[in-house]
Amino acid sequence: MWKIPAVTKIYEALGCVEDGRIEVNGNKGKCYSSSRNKFYDITYNPAVGAIMSNDNTSYWKDELGYPAVAFLLKKGVLEYRPELGELLKGVPWKDINQKFNNDFAAALEYVLEKIDKTDREKLREYTEKLVKDIERLKLKKLGKKVFPPRGY
Repeated sequence: MWKIPAVTKIYEALGCVEDGRIEVNGNKGKCYSSSRNKFYDITYNPAVGAIMSNDNTSYWKDELGYPAVAFLLKKGVLEYRPELGELLKGVPWKDINQKFNNDFAAALEYVLEKIDKTDREKLREYTEKLVKDIERLKLKKLGKKVFPPRGY
């Protein structure tokens, strides 16, 4: 079973969908990084409730990474709310994560500081709901993990 992603990865997934960086073709997907210099492959099998992505979080932490979450949002497995995704459009996550030495919580706070307080609260409630929805899916790993692509 996949571990539940850190909430920061949910925010990244929302921005990814809104930026159009996730492509879905049936039960396969391709997710471009925020730098757009590399992409991750996603494979999903809804019949057995399993998914695989070759991103760093999935590979190294056994947590569902943002590419898989973005795929599930784009495919409609998880409810996507475009008005909230719009708030995270264009966020250069890789650059911000690097700025904060991969302290993802600090990076998220930095991103959220730029968003209106009311919208931040809506995002918080929505991302908490998505975490619960992911927990209910009880997603398994689909096949062996694949090493993440290199690059920025």
